[in-house]
Amino acid sequence: MSETAITKEQRRTLWFVISASSVGTLIEWYDFYIFGSLATILSEQFFPKTNPTAAFLSTLATFAAGFIVRPFGAIVFGRLGDLVGRKYTFLVTLILMGGSTFAIGLVPGYETIGVLAPIIVLLLRLLQGLALGGEYGGAATYVAEHAPASQRGYYTSFIQTTATLGLFVSIGVILAVRGSMEITEFNDWGWRIPFILSAILVGVSIFIRMRMNESPLFARLKAEGKVSKNPIKESFGNKENLKLVLIALFGAAAGQGVVWYTGQFYAMTFLEKTCNIEFVQTRNIIAIALVIGTPLFIYFGWLSDRIGRKFIMMSGMLLAVILYRPIYHQLYQLTDVRSKKEFTNEKNITSTSQINSKGDSLSIKKTIHVFEDGTQLVESATTVKKKTGKAETETRREVILASKPFYIVIALVFVQLVLVTMVYGPIAAFLVELFPTRIRYTSMSLPYHIGNGIFGGLTPLLATSLFELSKSETNPAGDPLAGLWYPIVVAAITFVVGMIFLKNKPKAAIE
Repeated sequence: MSETAITKEQRRTLWFVISASSVGTLIEWYDFYIFGSLATILSEQFFPKTNPTAAFLSTLATFAAGFIVRPFGAIVFGRLGDLVGRKYTFLVTLILMGGSTFAIGLVPGYETIGVLAPIIVLLLRLLQGLALGGEYGGAATYVAEHAPASQRGYYTSFIQTTATLGLFVSIGVILAVRGSMEITEFNDWGWRIPFILSAILVGVSIFIRMRMNESPLFARLKAEGKVSKNPIKESFGNKENLKLVLIALFGAAAGQGVVWYTGQFYAMTFLEKTCNIEFVQTRNIIAIALVIGTPLFIYFGWLSDRIGRKFIMMSGMLLAVILYRPIYHQLYQLTDVRSKKEFTNEKNITSTSQINSKGDSLSIKKTIHVFEDGTQLVESATTVKKKTGKAETETRREVILASKPFYIVIALVFVQLVLVTMVYGPIAAFLVELFPTRIRYTSMSLPYHIGNGIFGGLTPLLATSLFELSKSETNPAGDPLAGLWYPIVVAAITFVVGMIFLKNKPKAAIE
């Protein structure tokens, strides 16, 4: 559909295509990101509790493993999509993703089956990564091949909202489930519910996608007998096309990936682990920023149809390089209770005892410190006395922000969301315009998933690891901003490559 003007019937078909593609892709992102949203709890479930930092880093590594295999999924399902069609390929990816997510919710914990627990979860994460590697390219290609040329950025931007909305839905479901039960119950077994619920969401999406037709451009290509017989060879064996793949990766997708994951996932990790902000409040901050920022994906997609893709994406990357350290420095300062004046006369100490679902005795001593701006520091010491007589004590520090710093933190996360929408809103249109229809699914999927799966997906793990490495005997607290060097360097390199090699004008048509 390369013409500018479209009929009412074509517009109705286009919106059905966008809705069906977006719902399925949103659910896949929900399935994929719910693991990251629960990383802190999963580290306690699937890894030994003797070293919490190592367990958390292992969980992030398992989370990252799903990203690392995404390029392989892009090759496998991209090839399938260029051989058989877009519709059936991302129907398969949806079923694979949903089944893997549902299964994670059923895996017994480390205390039950030992080392098998993290191994099984890792295998399921790898299956999720393979599925997602085939999903995005199919959905973006499918919508782009239905959209009129002059509005391709606008219509494909709806697919771009699904990743952020999937994260938002995962946070919303987690908060709803946690709010319906005691914290100890949620940490013990309630965290499984969001994984199991994905089966219902996937079932609805499969029903919707079964009603979809094949992309008109691919259908025409198939009818004319011009479908690629070897999409992988054509995509990466052809010198000119390989050059485009490399430009797409190092001139756009790599930087876009680190900006996306820094602005959302690393922001969540930083607030919860480095700043010690309480679990629910951390997710409320991210969720509110996501709600406010998500419409900007569509705005920047629309704007890219008018002023070009390059200028918007490169501006977002340059601003990320300049603003990340000031933003995160301010986040840390706002949440650092050492710089706040404490009202010592308002300190409150309570002790409670209860029995958990396993029959173990829990003694909880909670100390609440109140500061001048209304912020609270909650120090909890939980002693678990097992039936065997063995006792273990776990201490936890959580900061609960007062209203003013809470909203300032939301604003700082929102600024990062603006940068995310600048680099991500136009990128689907940019990628589909680079490659011909016969090899588009394969060609665009690989640079996208290397950029997002490897460069972007490794951001929380590498940034958190850099922070841990910055700790020393002379500086046991470490440098809270050390982790930012990774996304800043990648975004800076991508900005330079993109400015040199990318063209700003969108193509008039895709063939």
